[in-house]
Amino acid sequence: VGFEPSLLDGWHDVWLFRFLVNMLGYSTIIIPGYLLISYFKRTNYAETGSGFCFPLIKTCVFGNEAKTSLLDDTSAASRNEADSGSTLKQALKLIFCAAGLQVSYLTWGVLQERVMTRSYGAATTNQEGEKFKDSQFLVFMNRILALTVSGIWCVMFKQPRHGAPMYKYSFASLSNILSSWCQYEALKFISFPTQVLAKASKVIPVMLMGKIVSHKSYEYWEYFTAVLISVGVSMFLLSSTTDKHPSTVTTFSGVIILIGYIVFDSFTSNWQDNLFKYKMSSVQMMFGVNLFSCLFTVGSLLEQGAFFESLGFMTRHSEFAFHAVLLSVCSACGQLFIFYTISQFGAAVFTIIMTLRQAFAILLSCFLYGHTVTLVGGFGVVVVFLALFLRVYARSRMKSGRRGAQPLAQKV
Repeated sequence: VGFEPSLLDGWHDVWLFRFLVNMLGYSTIIIPGYLLISYFKRTNYAETGSGFCFPLIKTCVFGNEAKTSLLDDTSAASRNEADSGSTLKQALKLIFCAAGLQVSYLTWGVLQERVMTRSYGAATTNQEGEKFKDSQFLVFMNRILALTVSGIWCVMFKQPRHGAPMYKYSFASLSNILSSWCQYEALKFISFPTQVLAKASKVIPVMLMGKIVSHKSYEYWEYFTAVLISVGVSMFLLSSTTDKHPSTVTTFSGVIILIGYIVFDSFTSNWQDNLFKYKMSSVQMMFGVNLFSCLFTVGSLLEQGAFFESLGFMTRHSEFAFHAVLLSVCSACGQLFIFYTISQFGAAVFTIIMTLRQAFAILLSCFLYGHTVTLVGGFGVVVVFLALFLRVYARSRMKSGRRGAQPLAQKV
């Protein structure tokens, strides 16, 4: 009996156990929700229902089923307005967007590695200090601030009339929580540069998910660049040396968690693409997904008793509290910069900025936290980013080719 608690503590440190416990927590919200939605749909509540709760239930379960592509027209119109502005004004806007994205996400990356890989409360270098272990609490912190920011944005600025049933956000929300959890958890096992490169290679599973979920077809150059990326990532991973920096060894657990991150993240982006068939803005999407994310994470944390444990850690270590809040601020601001950049300059410019950000993140992490990269590994990194820029170039050439061909088609 004496060693039972330590055995339980040992299990609690196993990432797969924590993952299953989290999933169990989410299921206590998902299963009753699924049963309620099934009941309302089966009884045709949208036609027969009435009373005080009717508008709320109708919004959550049925929504306004009409789908439209009006949003694409308005975003394209706003981009055309942006294009017609003065060159200096556009240049300043681009600098603002690029600086905002770089500062938000580079700070976020540095803090993410600091929180998950370093200890708090060590007065001297000889002391061990205390490490923060609950990745789910960090996900909750990020989501609650993003929910607040997007909620204020929706109130302050006019949004399209919302059409999607609210429950449909829960699918993207669950996969988004799990991808974020995997992202934080992976840093316990692998180095930050490895994680960044793995994230850069997610175009491969995104393409696979696109074929499965949305039945998309892809061009030959997309397959070619996907192969180039996988070759570059393989070169980097296989050249990672374990003797120079044992704390950043790429382990089997780390690779499994990263694969989980990439799969969940690929599903999120494809599900959100499908949701955009309804008339909604990006900020409304941000609000809907984060609303369910907060519901899932706070429910799971309270059930595990981890919520107050994490708050206790925050009160013991004010430095951690500052890092956690700043991490959440950077994440929320970064999301707003993403929406603004895409609306003003399109996806191609945004992708270039974010690809550069990934390259800077690797350099910054190596400089701040002493990660070593071999010559072969460095060449692998170059191959990955070359492939990413090739993708952007090929996509922009294709789009300009289509635009050039459009007037001819209209004349005929």
